[in-house]
Amino acid sequence: MLRTPAIVLNVKTYTEATGVNAVEIARLMEKISKQTNVSLAIAVQACDIASCAKEIDIPVYAQHIDPIKPGSSTGWTLPEAVKSAGAVGTLINHSEHRLILADIDTCITRTKDLGLDSLVCTNNVFTSKAVATFFPSMIAVEPPELIGGDVSVTTADPGIVSTTVNAVRSINTTVKILCGAGVKNGKDVAKAIELGADGVLLASGIVKAKNKEAVLRDLISGI
Repeated sequence: MLRTPAIVLNVKTYTEATGVNAVEIARLMEKISKQTNVSLAIAVQACDIASCAKEIDIPVYAQHIDPIKPGSSTGWTLPEAVKSAGAVGTLINHSEHRLILADIDTCITRTKDLGLDSLVCTNNVFTSKAVATFFPSMIAVEPPELIGGDVSVTTADPGIVSTTVNAVRSINTTVKILCGAGVKNGKDVAKAIELGADGVLLASGIVKAKNKEAVLRDLISGI
């Protein structure tokens, strides 16, 4: 499982993090992780998993898997395929690719079958509690209205972080809990950890930055 505290970057489908650009960001993250001994991981598009995994030692995650087994599922994302490509884990139920609870449960089961980490995104305390009963590796609570914005969840709604941590811990003491949405700097990361989180999940704050290395080092300062 991913060592915590951790910073997980989801590059989404931005052109700045597609193809060779994804590899460049992954290499940068690996360099900084080795220099600082801070745990970093990157979640890339399915088509970029293999190229990133071949180049770096930090964890590479898929952005999504589907609740399927090998067979007739054209156009779906097979868990075995992302593992074969080099992913060590996957995001599940990101706010931009929602699943019903039954499918989240199946996806988590599939990751356990294959020895993959599962990082399940949730939008509120109640969903987080429900997902905790499935015993994923990690949960990342992200209020959808703050994703991609300029205000961090740790500022706009710190209560959802601390309340989620307490609620999840009352059900599951082993799952790691991250928070995300609007996280941009080291102060946001430090606040997340202060509120009880094991790290953060973010995207545009790094991917869209002109000086990605400076932003990454600032984020790490919060750890």
